[in-house]
Amino acid sequence: MSKRFILASGSQIRAALLRNAGLEIEVIPARIDEDAIRVSLEAEEATPRDVADALAEYKARRVSNANPEAIVLGCDQVAELAGDILSKPQSEGEARDQLAALSGQTHRLLSAAVIYEHGEPVWRHVGVVRLTMRDLSAGYIDDYVARNWDSIRHAVGAYKLEEEGVRLFSLIDGDYFHVLGLPLTELLSYLIVKGHVRI
Repeated sequence: MSKRFILASGSQIRAALLRNAGLEIEVIPARIDEDAIRVSLEAEEATPRDVADALAEYKARRVSNANPEAIVLGCDQVAELAGDILSKPQSEGEARDQLAALSGQTHRLLSAAVIYEHGEPVWRHVGVVRLTMRDLSAGYIDDYVARNWDSIRHAVGAYKLEEEGVRLFSLIDGDYFHVLGLPLTELLSYLIVKGHVRI
């Protein structure tokens, strides 16, 4: 890649996915108040898809403004159940409540990515995955949260599919990279078409 490529996110998973795909990246997490932005967007009745897209764009724009010559990738992921957005659990009790609400239901993960160059958006994509969770007993949820709290406290929906969380689901309909928070195939296609990545 001839131009600098910056990931405007502190996500270790996204960075690893990009590096494993052979990209040389820099990581510069965007400093934005995600909670305040999300609350403001929800007050304006923005859809979960629009919330994910807007947060990804805020991150890309913030880092691009300081690095206009670089390709800057902003990302965000939102979990949505029946129109309501789920956030990262703030306590073990909140994690148990989220899992109880998701139990036996189908919800969506929306993984947004936006690229900025020279302070302007040049590409965006929102990947959608539908996940159906098994019926979980209260006892199983308690044990699952106790075993996995250190990890799932950083995950919307209180699970990670790349870990024990995969046992919670009976059906996953969508791209695995979208589950991990990055529409990687679509991103690589854009970078290849633009000549930033060679194949």
